[in-house]
Amino acid sequence: MISLRSCGFAAALALCLAVRPAPTGEKKPSELVTRDRIQLNLAGAEMIVAEAKKKAEELKLKVNIAVVDDGGHLLSFARMDGARPASGYTAITKAVTAATFRQETGPLPPKGEPDVLLNLSLQNAAASGGGKLTTLKGGVPVVVDGQVIGAVGVGGGTGEQDADVARAGIKKLLDALRK
Repeated sequence: MISLRSCGFAAALALCLAVRPAPTGEKKPSELVTRDRIQLNLAGAEMIVAEAKKKAEELKLKVNIAVVDDGGHLLSFARMDGARPASGYTAITKAVTAATFRQETGPLPPKGEPDVLLNLSLQNAAASGGGKLTTLKGGVPVVVDGQVIGAVGVGGGTGEQDADVARAGIKKLLDALRK
């Protein structure tokens, strides 16, 4: 028999921990995965793009439109004829930011109080993180049943115009889901 007197306290503690039974709190299979999750798919993304293009045409804009899933992965993209190629990258970045931050893109803090240092630090973070973060307006999350399932990013107009175009595409999807 091992006694605390014959060996040090640390050795006795290590021995006690080594022979302790393993925890038996196994999880049920239903607790290990999320089922019946709402997920934006290609058909929904293409519906958003089609309606967003209509809204852009009404506003006489030539824009880039990106739709991503809830993790910021590209599902659909369109560059309207005559839209600036550089705005394509901006549209994707807006969509990724809106999806992963779970909110519309725009200046931070969101109430519009100027915070130049915060905005500059976010831009630096974006550069070091591969550029997938922006404070430009025009990224709008797609929310269904209180859950962000994706986002739309638009580039080519003013920030407000870009957001309006994105919202028009999202509205079409939400209206179709209500039917």
